[in-house]
Amino acid sequence: MSPAPWHDRDPLSTGHVIRTTRALMRTDGLNVSIPSIAHACGVSRNYLYSNWKTASALHLRALTTELAHAFDAADRTHPSDGTVRGIVEHLTQVVRGVRRHPTTAAVARTSSRALAQAHTATDGPLAQLVTEYVSDLLYPLAPHGGVWSDLALHSRPWKVMWIARPAALCPEAVGDPDWEAILDGAFADLLRDLLAPWSTPERPGPE
Repeated sequence: MSPAPWHDRDPLSTGHVIRTTRALMRTDGLNVSIPSIAHACGVSRNYLYSNWKTASALHLRALTTELAHAFDAADRTHPSDGTVRGIVEHLTQVVRGVRRHPTTAAVARTSSRALAQAHTATDGPLAQLVTEYVSDLLYPLAPHGGVWSDLALHSRPWKVMWIARPAALCPEAVGDPDWEAILDGAFADLLRDLLAPWSTPERPGPE
């Protein structure tokens, strides 16, 4: 593993604070407090309050970073080739990664209300991040202008997020292969249905 950039090793750097918050949230979820972050970072509470105001602001920044990493991890293991099939495989991997992430389980354990709200939220930074990533993935389906050039396709990123959340925000299924297979399969089937108008016929194999 490459060492962190020098500015991330600086206790006062944003990278150091967010990385520390992420590490704490993987165990304590939304119970992570400003004093605990300050202590783990080696900075004062006043410094954190002056830059982020509340613990919730740090939680949100950490969750945004974790979501971005989930998409990056899926891109390394199941990169999309721009086809419906490739997009479905990629996003199914993202869903599985979020479900299995320790922060997802920790948030469910420490704040069931927040997890329930995440299932139905229609806006906010996390929803916006997901729809932006999904929009980027869907872009190749409309080669002349991307999602903005096709009104039907432009509606799909939000719909994809809507069907992904029940499968992604279900940490209690982790460790149960059958349950996880049902969640992944249901999501993939729904996603294929959503993107069916942009599917291309598979070429027949050699006789």
